[in-house]
Amino acid sequence: MNKITEQSSNYDKLEELSPKEVLTAMNKEDQLVPLAVEKIIPEISAFVEEALIRMKKGGRLFYLGAGTSGRLGILDASECPPTFGVEQGLVVGLIAGGDDAIRIAVENAEDNRELGWEELLKYDIQPNDIVVGIAASGTTPYVLGALEKANSAGNLTAGITCNPDSPLSETAQHALVAVVGPEFVTGSTRLKSGTAQKLILNMISTSLMIGLGKVQGNKMVDMQLSNAKLVIRGSKMVAEQCGIEFEEAKKLLLEYGSVRKAVIGFRGKE
Repeated sequence: MNKITEQSSNYDKLEELSPKEVLTAMNKEDQLVPLAVEKIIPEISAFVEEALIRMKKGGRLFYLGAGTSGRLGILDASECPPTFGVEQGLVVGLIAGGDDAIRIAVENAEDNRELGWEELLKYDIQPNDIVVGIAASGTTPYVLGALEKANSAGNLTAGITCNPDSPLSETAQHALVAVVGPEFVTGSTRLKSGTAQKLILNMISTSLMIGLGKVQGNKMVDMQLSNAKLVIRGSKMVAEQCGIEFEEAKKLLLEYGSVRKAVIGFRGKE
């Protein structure tokens, strides 16, 4: 297949450009990314609708990828518990090569076609679980092997890639293909492709959490109070919703442990 992600950059002799010229050119290329993602909102929406049905039945969301793709999946998964107050393990990110590969590349790990499914089996994967493969190239064996097995096991699958007609888009039940064009540095998919993947992951997890009732109005009412900044934010939310002073709201928040519970507790005392 002719991989768009491997095509030569639209720019050349980068070493001869000034820093400002490099940054301006990169920014011009980056502006293409949200437009590419916008074109596939119908496909993302169709996937989220099916995924939400399964998650309401107890299904979990798994991301699999190698390199940058794997790290982005882990990032999105790790931010769901503090942001939305869901339990650890509802959204799981897996990377070829294991946790060591988050920081340092593990050679040949992504070429193992069996490894992804073996790691999913460690989580006792169930039919209602959802498996999302992330691979800019659309050819990563670690991802493809896992999705093939997941399809056979009755799981819902999606593939996030930046190459049309790739093996990943053919394997996944839902192909989420953001065609962002050649990278600024030829083949460096941590750039535009990585940005597109991050945008899509943001959309998937946020829309699912909203669908699961983890947002009220526009507020993160179940966020974990893991630092002073979040306690202040939560206290302001409680004060606003209950019509009380900040200090009283903070006391309630710390007593109940979340914005949602604090508001319910306050209204129960009225």
